[in-house]
Amino acid sequence: MFEHWQLPLLMTFLAGFATVIGGFITFFVNKNNLKILSLGLGFSAGVMIFVSLTEILTTAENMLKLYYPVKYHWMLFWGFIAGALISKLIDIFIPDHVEEEDFEDGCGPDDTHCKHKHKIKRAGLLTAIAIAIHNFPEGLGTFLVSSQNITLGISVAIAIALHNIPEGIAVALPIYHATGKKRLAIWYSFWTGITEPIGAIIGLGLINWFFPEAFVGFMLIAVVGIMIYISFDTLLPLSHEYGDWHYAITGIMSGIIIIWASLLLINGY
Repeated sequence: MFEHWQLPLLMTFLAGFATVIGGFITFFVNKNNLKILSLGLGFSAGVMIFVSLTEILTTAENMLKLYYPVKYHWMLFWGFIAGALISKLIDIFIPDHVEEEDFEDGCGPDDTHCKHKHKIKRAGLLTAIAIAIHNFPEGLGTFLVSSQNITLGISVAIAIALHNIPEGIAVALPIYHATGKKRLAIWYSFWTGITEPIGAIIGLGLINWFFPEAFVGFMLIAVVGIMIYISFDTLLPLSHEYGDWHYAITGIMSGIIIIWASLLLINGY
């Protein structure tokens, strides 16, 4: 079904491995002084919200119209809910934060330094697992959008890559502080991002061998639900954490304006 899948797959790889960039930033920049990431996260949210509710929604609608000319409106509605529910279920069973009381320290009763380092390292490991699972549907979404419209795919891949940078920081920072090993911190940030291309590969296999072509439209509208959920549940709170709401709003509006203008220029308007 997908005759030109190589470029969408490559874009998903590049977006996923932006976590490694975050890993490298950990060694040079203080996590509490990353105002530019606040703007970047807001920018990512603006791009994903605008692209999802305009271009991707329209693409999914046009595809579903071909197979469900009467009921496609309801297909869009339930597909969006399905995407949002997928994201919600992941959040319920794999929360994207770790509480210190959720794990044991494994050190002696008086060795407070050991306990502190062990807790930091364990938090980094559990955070890596949580983020890796959260990244899986993002990889699927990036691949599906890119396979249908390469211009939109580039926009989505850039937005995903931008918000993967602080995810890499969230994983690498505790690992590096606990162990002092740069390679180990980078390695964990790498494995966190690899689940995105894995999601893309699985999506390619499912569409090619198991699901009918009409299902692509339903999956695209589910991607809209996933991206809207990610924007409000992850990107905007993180943007506030790294800066404040002024940075977040500035990033959101910049993302919407720039992606809107770029789409107009690319389409020759």
